[in-house]
Amino acid sequence: MSNQITTINPSNGEQLKSYTKMDLAEVTQIIEESHAAFLQWRLESLEQRAKSVKAIGKALQEHKEEFADLMVKEMGKLPEQARQEIDLCVGICDYTAEHGPEELADEERKPGNGQRGIVTYSPIGIVYGIQPWNFPAYQVVRYSIANIMAGNTVLLKHAENVTGSGLLLEKIYREAGLPENVFRTLVISHETSDEVIAHSLVRGVTLTGSDGAGRKVATQAAKHLKKTVLELGSNDAYLVLDDADLEVAVDTCVMGRVFNTGQTCVAAKRFVVTEANYEAFKERYVEKMKALKVGDPTQSDTDVGPMARVDLRDQLHKQVEESVSKGARILCGGEKPEGNGAFYPVTVLENVEPGQPAYDDELFGPVAALIRAKDDEDAMRIANDSRYGLGGGIISKDVQRATELASKYFDTGMVFINGFGVATPEMPFGGVKDSGYGREHGGFGMHEFVNVKAINVVKE
Repeated sequence: MSNQITTINPSNGEQLKSYTKMDLAEVTQIIEESHAAFLQWRLESLEQRAKSVKAIGKALQEHKEEFADLMVKEMGKLPEQARQEIDLCVGICDYTAEHGPEELADEERKPGNGQRGIVTYSPIGIVYGIQPWNFPAYQVVRYSIANIMAGNTVLLKHAENVTGSGLLLEKIYREAGLPENVFRTLVISHETSDEVIAHSLVRGVTLTGSDGAGRKVATQAAKHLKKTVLELGSNDAYLVLDDADLEVAVDTCVMGRVFNTGQTCVAAKRFVVTEANYEAFKERYVEKMKALKVGDPTQSDTDVGPMARVDLRDQLHKQVEESVSKGARILCGGEKPEGNGAFYPVTVLENVEPGQPAYDDELFGPVAALIRAKDDEDAMRIANDSRYGLGGGIISKDVQRATELASKYFDTGMVFINGFGVATPEMPFGGVKDSGYGREHGGFGMHEFVNVKAINVVKE
C-alpha cells in the first residue's frame, strides 16, 4: 500500500501534488499535542474564543481567491460556487462568534434538592472529523468552528483528493491567531484513522459521507464508547404539487439537481410530480436540463463542471445503466463521454420505480429521477418511501399548507419550500433514518460535543 496521496485535477486528469501519509507515531504525537492544547484552550473565556472564531472568518475572506482556485483544481467546482462556499464559511464564523457566548453560557436553575443549580456546557477534549470532498472548506468549517467555540480541540481527516484544502485550512486557522494544535489536519490512511478513533484522548467523532461509511465509523466509535455525529447521504425528494407554479418548480428543480455538479448530500434528486403537472413539467424540465453546458469549470460559459473523480463518475454511470435495465427511461444524457476528465452529461430519467438505484439509492452527480404521483397525498407518500431523510422540497402556491405538510408529514431533517437551499448558519442541518443523526448550525452544533454538567449547590 502506497504511503503517498496524489491529488488529480478532474477537468483534465493532470496530477496536482503528492503528499506523504503520516505514520502512527507521528499521528499519536499530534493527538497528544492536541490534548495538551485542549487543557489550555478550555480555560479561555467564551468571549475570547468568539474573537478567535471571528478572526478565522476574516482570514478565510482574505484567502478567498486562493482557496476558491484550489477547490476548482482539486474537485472541479465552478469558481463562483467556490467563492460562495467561502462566503458561507465566513458567515458561519460570524454567526458563531456572535451567538456562541450566549449559547454556551451557564444556566441557573432551581433544583428540588438544593438551593441553587447551575447547568454548564463543559468542553470534552479532542473532536475528530472525517470529511468529504464535495465542499472542501464548508464541511470542515461546519464542525470545527462549533467545536472550537465550545472549547474543544479539533482533528481533521479530509478526503484524499482534497488534501491540499485540508492543509490550507490549518494554515488559515493558524494565521488567524488560533493557538497551535487547537486545529490540526491529519494526512492518513483509513487504517490509521481507525487508530485515531480508538485513542483514549479522542472524545468525539463526526463524519460527513455515505451511509456505508457512517455505519463503519459509528461501529468503530461505539466499540470505544465515543459519541458520534453523522451527516450522511440522501436521495431528497422535491414535490411538485397540484397547485405549483411550474416556472418556479422547473427553475428550482434544475438548480437543485445540478448545483455543485449534483454532488451535494442535500441536493434535489428525486422529483415527484403530480399527475396534473407531470407532462408539462417534464417537457420544460428536460428542455432546461438539455440546455446546460458541461465543461471546464474555468470557462465562463460552463454551467456544470466535472465530477470530482473518474471512479465516482463511473459508479454513477453504472447506477444509471442498472436503473435503465430495470425499467427507467433516459430523457436526456446518460452516455459516458470519452477522453480525459471526470465529466458526465446532465441526465434525466423517468419511469423511475422502487428497485432501481435512481429510486432507492443516492445518485451523487447530475442525474435527475422523475417520478409520477397520482396527487399531493401520493407525492408525500413517495417522498417518504426512502431509507434516507436528510432534506427535501415542496413547490406549492399555498405556502401555509406546504409548511404544514413539511412540519407534520415530511420525514426529513430539512425542508425547503418554493426554492432550493444548501445550508445557512441560522438553521439546524442534519437528517434522520439512514441520513444520520445529530445537528449542526443554528447553535445546535455547539452543544453536540460538550458535557452538559449539573452543579447543585445544596447549601450556600
